[in-house]
Amino acid sequence: MKLRIAAVALAAALTVPALTSCDAISTAMDCANTAVAITEGVTDLSEAVSNAGNSPQDAQNALNQIDANLKKIGDQTDNTDLGKAIDSMTTAVKNVRTAIEQGNPNPDIKPVADAASELSKVCTPG
Repeated sequence: MKLRIAAVALAAALTVPALTSCDAISTAMDCANTAVAITEGVTDLSEAVSNAGNSPQDAQNALNQIDANLKKIGDQTDNTDLGKAIDSMTTAVKNVRTAIEQGNPNPDIKPVADAASELSKVCTPG
């Protein structure tokens, strides 16, 4: 819940400064959409991985949702920096998926969190 509140706050903060140009508005909207999707996905992944021993499918479902959100946002943006951050996040998610598929019940999701942090940096105005 805290992550969702933070995502909404980030979205609001990004929208106001971006009103100076169309390109900035487009970037802010891409970032706002990304922030919400990624925050929800990382929260779901964290919860699923902490319970992966009980249900590895939950972790796979969370990864599938993150992939879907990243693809959707990636298809909607032409911002190069945001695209690179999305690619990094996609790679991190793929690595977690591979670890789970290879039987690791507690894969390292820090790279996913790091990629989410990079997305946040790209989305921070100034």
